[in-house]
Amino acid sequence: MPHPLSPFIPVCDAIATLFSPHVEAVLHDLETGLIFHLSNAFSKRRPGDSSLNEAGLVSSLDADVIGPYAKSNWDGRRLKAITSVLRDDSGKPIGLLCINHDIQAFAGLFDQLKSMVDFAETTPKTSALMTEDWREAVNAVIGDFLAARRTTLAGLTGSDMDGLIGMLDARGVFAIRKAVPYVAEILKLSRATIYNRLGAIRQRQDSEGDNR
Repeated sequence: MPHPLSPFIPVCDAIATLFSPHVEAVLHDLETGLIFHLSNAFSKRRPGDSSLNEAGLVSSLDADVIGPYAKSNWDGRRLKAITSVLRDDSGKPIGLLCINHDIQAFAGLFDQLKSMVDFAETTPKTSALMTEDWREAVNAVIGDFLAARRTTLAGLTGSDMDGLIGMLDARGVFAIRKAVPYVAEILKLSRATIYNRLGAIRQRQDSEGDNR
């Protein structure tokens, strides 16, 4: 028996193909809590990864469309996202079709594109859909750091990298299980390097605190 979300795979592929390379389409399976399918994946996620949706989210999915809302990709690029709730014949939510649009390349280019990159005041930045997604929290911290330094991940110096790791630590990122492998993948560092840098940063902070 085919999976109930299988008919939506061509929809994901069509959307991602039409707007490639700027759009990613993701199918989330609400029964398993896992990503079922990705098209044009640019968010470093894979089928079978956790959807990281809030427990009990199914019962709160009254609307058929959630968003649009703002997101940050792993490299700090701005995304505009929208989610469609997929239901079975009885109306029960069985999946989510999330469309993530990378708008970084468009921002500031033309005034007529302003409506594409602005988000309405009445649209919450986050929703029940996003509250448990720790990857979003990591992406947001990295985005804040890169924006403040006016640089990119490729342009980070060793000192900048320590500053970013310190900022992630201060925001509680490394208290999240599985966060270190995700950060290591984004920063293109080994897990051992992350732990070594993190230990040195914490030791330095403790020493500075003792000297005050």
